[in-house]
Amino acid sequence: MPRRPQPFWPDRSPAFLKLRRAVRALASEDPVLIGLSGGADSLGLVAAALAEGRDVLALCVDHGLQPDSATVADRAVAMARSLGAEARSVKVQVKPGNIEAQAREARYKALMTAAAAESRSVWVAHTMDDQAETYLLGSLRGRAVGMPVSGTVIRPFLSVRRADTVAACAELGLEVWHDPMNADPRFRRVRVRTEVLPLLADIHGGDPVPPLAAAASLARDDAAALDAQAIATAQVAEIACLPVALRRRAYLALVDAPLGPRHLEAIDSLVMDWHGQGPVAVAGFQVRRQGAELRVIPRST
Repeated sequence: MPRRPQPFWPDRSPAFLKLRRAVRALASEDPVLIGLSGGADSLGLVAAALAEGRDVLALCVDHGLQPDSATVADRAVAMARSLGAEARSVKVQVKPGNIEAQAREARYKALMTAAAAESRSVWVAHTMDDQAETYLLGSLRGRAVGMPVSGTVIRPFLSVRRADTVAACAELGLEVWHDPMNADPRFRRVRVRTEVLPLLADIHGGDPVPPLAAAASLARDDAAALDAQAIATAQVAEIACLPVALRRRAYLALVDAPLGPRHLEAIDSLVMDWHGQGPVAVAGFQVRRQGAELRVIPRST
């Protein structure tokens, strides 16, 4: 039988106790599938979930982006199994283009497919630090909304610092993998982490991560409230009666593709400032006003 972790107590492992408390705060006790990389965050989540008695399947997604990716995946799987988890790896193909975005899409597709096959909830190990970074990057795209704790994907560690997962793994004697891509300045998230956040700490006079994460949480709560009021309609008269925040959500539902601030403003002008202007090109489509409706059609037609 796989070895299960022994009990850990605050005087012996205070960092790991923080991780366990974060898992304990989740009401659901469904079987879980945890996205595993072999890093401190995901190994810490696997260990904490097991210590709290969860039924854990750890899935390591091998993107094949590095020469030793298969070895890294095998090592991560072995580490999770040594803790008592069921664990395996899966190889995926990453499409050309934005490496971060395409790898993320392939990874989540693999996680969701495996979880659905075994009726498990999907957990990932994003921390408070990830939340702050995501909020800053989203702000640059005009969409400063934080990651939710729960939903299609569950993130138990959004109240946990990255330093806590590193410390917890050290307490448990786990040998963690350090992804070289997390230190590659070609990626914007890495530069936010290594350059922007330290500069903000200097300007702010303290750690900027907690207030940024709090702002992300508030923005997420506000967005959820607005989403609950949103309506799906293409009728210009119905959209025109809505507040601007709900009009934007109507456009997002209509196009079903990422829309930046300029796209949203241009589509809104088809409703609120109509003077016969042409269509708005976005994400391979055109949004046109035809009579009393907004129509979304392939850009080639």
